Amino acid sequence: MRLGRLIALCLMTTLGAATAADACSRLLYETGTRSFIVARSMDWSDTSAKTSLWVFPQGMQRDGGLGENPFKWTSKYGSVIATLYDAATVDGINEKGLVGNVLYLAEADYGDAAETGKPSLSIGAWLQFFLDNYANVEDAVEAMQEAPFTIVAPVLPNGRPASGHLSISDSSGDSAIFEYLEGKLVIHHGSEYRVMTNSPTYDQQLALNTYWELIGGDKFLPGTVSAADRFARLSYNLRASPKYKDPKLAMASAFSQIRAMSVPLGMNDPEHPNIASTLWRTVADDGAKRYFFESAVFPAVFWVDLAKVDMGPDASPMMLAVDPDKPLAGEVSNHFEAAQPFAWLK
Repeated sequence: MRLGRLIALCLMTTLGAATAADACSRLLYETGTRSFIVARSMDWSDTSAKTSLWVFPQGMQRDGGLGENPFKWTSKYGSVIATLYDAATVDGINEKGLVGNVLYLAEADYGDAAETGKPSLSIGAWLQFFLDNYANVEDAVEAMQEAPFTIVAPVLPNGRPASGHLSISDSSGDSAIFEYLEGKLVIHHGSEYRVMTNSPTYDQQLALNTYWELIGGDKFLPGTVSAADRFARLSYNLRASPKYKDPKLAMASAFSQIRAMSVPLGMNDPEHPNIASTLWRTVADDGAKRYFFESAVFPAVFWVDLAKVDMGPDASPMMLAVDPDKPLAGEVSNHFEAAQPFAWLK
C-alpha cells in the first residue's frame, strides 16, 4: 500500500512537471569484459540549437563566466565535448575516461548566488568543470561535499529556463547523479545508478522504477515518451541486454538501446511541450576511449578517437561544427580546426 501511494504521488508529480521540461535519456552499459559505455540522447524542442564538438587541452585557464566573482580553475585533463547553443558543455568524455551528461530537469533550483557568497559558475560550464578536474567519480563526489561555487542558470536563447541535472561515470563503472533542489545539492552515488531521464526528481524516478521492476517488464512496459516511462524502459532494457564481450556487439547494444528511447524527428504535442524530437545521440566508449556522435538527420555515425587528438598543455582548442549540410562518417579527428573557446551561457 505504501508503494502504491508513493507511485501515485510520483505520477502526479510527473504530470505536473510535464509542461516544463524537454526530454533526454542516459544509460550506462556494462560490457562482458567489464568496460563501460555511456549512451545518451539529446531531445530538444528548438531545432535551431547549434551543436559543435570541441577538443579541449590540459592547462586551460577557466572561469565561471558570470558575475564579479566568477569561479576559476586550470584544466588538469583534456576532453572531447559536445555543446548546446555553442554556449554550454552538455556532454563529453575526458582523457581519463570520466564521462558526463547534462539532461533537462524542470525542478532544478540552484539557490541565490548572492546569498551563498561563493564564486559563481554558469550552468553552461558545470559539466566542463568536472571533465577538467576529475579522473574518477569518487574524487568528484568527495569534492562536492562542500561545493566551492554557486551555479547560476541564465535563460536559454529559446527563452526556456536553463534547468538541468548532471551525471558522471568512470572506467570502473562508478556513477553519480547531481541535482540542485531548493538550493541544495543532492548526490546519488553508486554503480547502480545507470539510468537517468528527466522529471520528476531522481529519488522519485527510482521509486517509480521499483514498481515496474516488481511487474517484471517482459509482458508490458509503459510506452509513452514521458521521462518516467523512458526511465522504466531503459532500466528494463539495460537489465535484459547481454553483456557482450565482442566490442562491436557491445557498441551495437548501447546504440540500439538509446535509439529505442528516441523521439521521432518532427514529433511534437502542443498540449505537452516537454515532448521534443531527438536531435542527436552520443555514445562514449570508456574502454576504447572513443566518442561517437549520431545526428538525427545525418546518414551515418562519426566518432573521435581520443588517442588521435592532441590534448597536451601546449595544444590549442579545436572545434568541429555539426553541420546538417556537411554530414560526416567514420573517425573525424583530422576534421577539427583550431578555434577560440566559446563563451559560457550568460
